[in-house]
Amino acid sequence: MTATAIIGAGNWGTALALALAQKGHGIKLWAYEREVAESIQARHENALFMPGVRLPESVVATNELGEALEGAEIVLTVMPSHVCRALFEQMLPHLKPHMLFVSASKGLDTEGLMRMSEIIRSVVGRKFPPRLTVLSGPSFAREVARGEPTAVVVASQDRPAAQLVQEEFSSKTLRLYTSSDVAGVEMGGAVKNVIAIAAGVIEGLGLGHNPTAALITRGLAEMTRLACACGGRRETLAGLAGMGDLVLTCTGDLSRNRRVGIELGRGRKLADILASMRMVAEGVKTTKATVALAERHGVEMPITQQVNRILNGEVSPRDAIRELMERSLKEE
Repeated sequence: MTATAIIGAGNWGTALALALAQKGHGIKLWAYEREVAESIQARHENALFMPGVRLPESVVATNELGEALEGAEIVLTVMPSHVCRALFEQMLPHLKPHMLFVSASKGLDTEGLMRMSEIIRSVVGRKFPPRLTVLSGPSFAREVARGEPTAVVVASQDRPAAQLVQEEFSSKTLRLYTSSDVAGVEMGGAVKNVIAIAAGVIEGLGLGHNPTAALITRGLAEMTRLACACGGRRETLAGLAGMGDLVLTCTGDLSRNRRVGIELGRGRKLADILASMRMVAEGVKTTKATVALAERHGVEMPITQQVNRILNGEVSPRDAIRELMERSLKEE
């Protein structure tokens, strides 16, 4: 039995806990919210984030990081991206060189404009060089928890580490592909959330399929330009971590980022939308970081820039679309 610590008990962390427990992993699941840990311990159910889904008894929940990490062979981190650095600082005294790290958070650091793997290396690297992989791809947590067929990517510059995660996580319903393109996989997982907000805006305005298809296509072009500027490979963005995740997040009803965009398109204020949501919509914070990163690398990202202006209240959703349509004409 592989001892696995999962840091983050939101819907994705809970779904992965269920999937890995069914594979025979011994799971210690760290929850920020005390009521989540108590719910799982008492009723084997995450009543706050994934009600109705029963977790095996091999999933043990705790609010103590040290307890979650004790004896862990694999450390799977599924926290919101904006708390990644702070949590790894707290985890550092409990981390050991033999541990294999799997980062499943999708976002960018808004201050240092760093990817999650870069944050992890910067913190853990003060103690030892971490064996690090990243996990991304089209994967709604609810569908993974229901056992619906899902394919994702695990990326690492350490090929044996990626292959080990592939073997440990893959099952009859969860299929992992390996990649060496960490930057491409992470950038795809982060920036697709920004484009999904734009897709939601189109839905909220009551527009048709034409603009959605155009948005996904041109959004993929933006994601690819930025990922390549950050060291990623073009073909990665044409795969599961890029196009696959983008299509899912822009069209699926379970997408939180798309939901934010829908409500913005209907005229609601961002603060009110976020106040009504229990779970984090990563694209809101990632948009600002993406714009800054694009400026740093001299990458043109007009859709992302307009999403940022909408989120900042600088332009209405309808005017943002008009400005995009009236840009100077060019080759594809």
